[in-house]
Amino acid sequence: MPADPILKIQPLGFPWPTIDPFLFCVHHDDAYPRGNAQMGPDAALLAGRDIGQDFSRQQGWSMYHGSTVPGFPGHPHRGFETVTITRQGLIDHSDSLGAAARFGGGDVQWLTAGAGIVHSEMFPLVDQDAPNPLELFQIWLNLPAANKMAAPHFTMLWAEDIPRLRALDSDGRETEVACIAGQLALDAAAGPGGGELQPLAPPPASWAARPDSDLAIWTLRMAPGAHWTLPAAGGSGTRRMLYFFKGGRVQVAGRRIDAHAAIELAADAIVALVNGDDEPAEFLLLQGRPIGEPVAQYGPFVMNTQAEIAQAMADYRRTQFGGWPWPDDAPVHGRDAARFARHPDGREERPLPSQ
Repeated sequence: MPADPILKIQPLGFPWPTIDPFLFCVHHDDAYPRGNAQMGPDAALLAGRDIGQDFSRQQGWSMYHGSTVPGFPGHPHRGFETVTITRQGLIDHSDSLGAAARFGGGDVQWLTAGAGIVHSEMFPLVDQDAPNPLELFQIWLNLPAANKMAAPHFTMLWAEDIPRLRALDSDGRETEVACIAGQLALDAAAGPGGGELQPLAPPPASWAARPDSDLAIWTLRMAPGAHWTLPAAGGSGTRRMLYFFKGGRVQVAGRRIDAHAAIELAADAIVALVNGDDEPAEFLLLQGRPIGEPVAQYGPFVMNTQAEIAQAMADYRRTQFGGWPWPDDAPVHGRDAARFARHPDGREERPLPSQ
């Protein structure tokens, strides 16, 4: 274990820096206004934006590739997974297999693109009388070569079901850890508030489904002044990135950090975290054993060789990965804010109320 567990500190940009097995990580935080009858912003607010390619953050929000409703109309993927963690607002999913979902407020959608899927991710502004803030992470997790052509599959991890640890330090200040992937086991050496969280099952073809992947995706929220100790990872060769993205200043392994940053840590180290500010501090942790295979990427296709990229492009032109069964390329699912998922086989699920 190195004397200093901090290996590198990088500023947060767009997207955030990542390490194998992760390919991409972006944080969207949009202060959308109240919605109009089409569940988008009023037309007057679109003036001066490059509609269809708007990443301007004018007035604190962007339309992205949407024209009426903000978001990302139908686009293809092959060879990796998207993990979408919603913190505020709603996302409407539609795909080329005929599946649909509306999720938000802490829900996670884990989509294995595998052999190929086209999906749309739109951000409906369902509230016509109040603002519609949206905050989410989208993470791209690579697939190993053996699983790149797996059948497409999506899993919903509803907020009510995601395990959470609420640990109190010696002064009663809380740190909350949401365990989206990867077991979180603490013992007395890790400080007060120990316990164990067992995550919900990831999709079957995921790198996260392999016990030796040591993959973890956690979010952490520390109360002002809170102390918490991040336990060491369990696997040999594991890499770990801690993103400090909300709050004023923190201490990580005794080092003061005054700006939001991606902090690569030695995964075998126990690391003390301290929120040194009078407002909550928040972190995202991504961890895993590297896949360690060649990566060939062309936009939304991630394979191992350029020949496989060429094949992906040819397959998409030929098949459209199943076609598009929706009336337009940016469907939304009505004004009812209820969350649901409808799978390609017609099975429907909804979150169960919290106990």
